[in-house]
Amino acid sequence: MVKKVSAAQAKAQLSALMAEVAHGDKHVIIERRGVPMVAMVSVSDLERLEGGQPTPARPRGALALVGAWREVDDQELDALLADIYANREQDRGRPVELEA
Repeated sequence: MVKKVSAAQAKAQLSALMAEVAHGDKHVIIERRGVPMVAMVSVSDLERLEGGQPTPARPRGALALVGAWREVDDQELDALLADIYANREQDRGRPVELEA
């Protein structure tokens, strides 16, 4: 589970956040002005990430997409990509009205 906090909150609640990460299997994203800056993870998670240990057996997030296109024929995929690029070339954006 990921928890997002501001830098000010992280400073004020550092001990509590450390306990949540170390013992609660949580990750904490620390943001500055709404922009994610750093993440707090447990030492075991860090060792796994740095050690190149395999990810969980069932990929999550973007990793779940890897291999999702295996059953699509190469020619079909090439046609899809060509269509995407053709539509990009034709796209002229949308009109925007600016108020004075």
